Amino acid sequence: MGNGMIALVVAVVGVAGTLLAPILSQRLLARFQGQQFERQQQAAHAGWLREQEKTALAERRACYVMTNAAFRRFRIQLMDYLWHLNRGTADTETRAELAAARDAHNAAFAEAQMVASAAVLTHLDDMVTALHAAYVKIVYLERGDPRADGSPEDIDRELRELGDRSHEMRSVMRADMGIDAPSAVPGQQSL
Repeated sequence: MGNGMIALVVAVVGVAGTLLAPILSQRLLARFQGQQFERQQQAAHAGWLREQEKTALAERRACYVMTNAAFRRFRIQLMDYLWHLNRGTADTETRAELAAARDAHNAAFAEAQMVASAAVLTHLDDMVTALHAAYVKIVYLERGDPRADGSPEDIDRELRELGDRSHEMRSVMRADMGIDAPSAVPGQQSL
């Protein structure tokens, strides 16, 4: 191969390189930008998922707080109403307070049914059933037709036991939110 041929090959390669360089660099830039866009999309999606999880956790937390408060209030109102019933001092005001507590309890439970996990709902269902059973026993007691296990002492004992069971319900709620169970405080009693 002569010098002229080598020069021609070098010239052709040089011209081809000059002509192909913008095309290749454009393709490489497009590929790089496509990969960068994918990474940004993945990061944005991961951020969106974190926000969704954060929002869901906040909703569950608010629901569990409201549910726990409503269950506690309803149980305490049942105990208070039973106390008034035993003393013959149950009146329209105490009935209205019990009805308001029951309504708040029902509303909180309805919301929990939409938000709570299956594990929490299992405990809530048990608590609702037990509170409703105590309420029915109190109604029959008030009417003068108490059930076999519906004496004031039986109902009071059931309601106090529900206070103990509520600790387990709260522990399941806390676990559902990723919170460790609180350490037991000696001598602490639930209301």
